[in-house]
Amino acid sequence: MTHGQQGTAGASDIRAVDLQSFAVALRRTISEISRLVHGFAAAQGLHPTDVQALSLVLDHPDPPTPGLLRDRLGLTSGAVTACLDRLEKAGHIHRSRDDTDRRVVRIHYAEGARAAARSYFMPLAQATERARGRFTDDELAVVLRYLGALNAELAELRVPRR
Repeated sequence: MTHGQQGTAGASDIRAVDLQSFAVALRRTISEISRLVHGFAAAQGLHPTDVQALSLVLDHPDPPTPGLLRDRLGLTSGAVTACLDRLEKAGHIHRSRDDTDRRVVRIHYAEGARAAARSYFMPLAQATERARGRFTDDELAVVLRYLGALNAELAELRVPRR
């Protein structure tokens, strides 16, 4: 299968897909999602990094701390504070003190802000569902396992702070 072909690869074909094909497909996916993220950021008067921070807040199992955002986004403490100030002013997040340690600040996704994100990203959700419909549950399980493994590897890579 070349990187220009579309469709599903059978189990025997998967090793025939070279690293270059994966790299091209992943860069294209990143580019397409980045285009959507930049559009949402512009529509909300935010910076694309702010939208990355929102994603981290939304996806984290517990309300994250500014330190976690600093580490995950590769930003300085001052840049994280500026980002959180913009997000709070725009009504996307609110900050609170931790119940057990008042020195710790927790970041919460503002419930009212979810509607704007859901509305804007609905076409992405619909496209995702259409693509998912082209695969069996077993194939999707493999894709999820691959993405999980890739994300775990990528999480180990550290970038210098800006």
